[in-house]
Amino acid sequence: MNSRVLSVLAWLVFAAWMPVAGAQETAAYPAELVGGPFEYTVQSGDSLTRIGARFGVEQTVLARTNDIKYSAMLHPGQMLRIDNRHIVPERLEGGILINLPQRMLYYFQAGKLEIHYPVGLGRPSWPTPDGRFKVVDPQENKTWHVPKSIQEEMRREGKVVLTKVPPGPDNPLGKHWIGLSLPGIGIHGTIAPASIYHFQSHGCIRSHPDDIAALFQRVTKGESGKIIYTPVLLARLEDGRIFLEVNRDIYKKGIDPITIVERSAQAQGISNMLNWDKVKDVIRLKEGLAREVGLPVPVPVSNGGTQ
Repeated sequence: MNSRVLSVLAWLVFAAWMPVAGAQETAAYPAELVGGPFEYTVQSGDSLTRIGARFGVEQTVLARTNDIKYSAMLHPGQMLRIDNRHIVPERLEGGILINLPQRMLYYFQAGKLEIHYPVGLGRPSWPTPDGRFKVVDPQENKTWHVPKSIQEEMRREGKVVLTKVPPGPDNPLGKHWIGLSLPGIGIHGTIAPASIYHFQSHGCIRSHPDDIAALFQRVTKGESGKIIYTPVLLARLEDGRIFLEVNRDIYKKGIDPITIVERSAQAQGISNMLNWDKVKDVIRLKEGLAREVGLPVPVPVSNGGTQ
């Protein structure tokens, strides 16, 4: 058995997805979750929108988790419970992976996940494209040459039509730009960090200034990557726990979550290990977070049996 096959068999997750053309199932092992439950101390100027954007959690989920109203005013020193676990959809040997429905970016080196963080993506009327790409143009302090299409939008909305914006505090690209081989698409910083983890851009991938600075230091020109559309992920961890993450089908590609989960569970042989009531709740809420949906894992006892 060659090393490539061995490396595949060494993993233990199943991530299922359905593109426009139909259903496809992929497997990678073992499952990897990023993020986790923690407590956050509210800082001056914080809002649920800003906090959710930084940690990759919907504002409505933050409100529900903390039993507060979505419109509640926060005060410095207030403690919030946050759980921002996400399932890594697949592992690359190296390069950038972006999962559009998750609004998450992952960066790998030598098969190891080195960086992960939430991103802002294209609005449904101006979607971020999926597909493979190369890094072609990493720049610091890039002048934004406003595309004709965005100039037309400015004109329609009665705004001042800009043709270019020099580096500085008004440049929407921020300090770092990683241009991709996908036409007109790049990963960049932003002067509006609260817009991260939302679908508001003109197709580009927005990053928090601190996150893009860390990525910029590692990424190299010519490095490969891909953008995928995987809204539903079912993962079995090495310890036997099973997690499901269901994201909104934001670009309306006709995703049927229950069908994907059923096929994924059957392919993994874990259909009888799932709490299907929990599965249905996760699908109904579409929180975009990894939630445990497995039946209790038997605990070994000293006589060799389980309890």
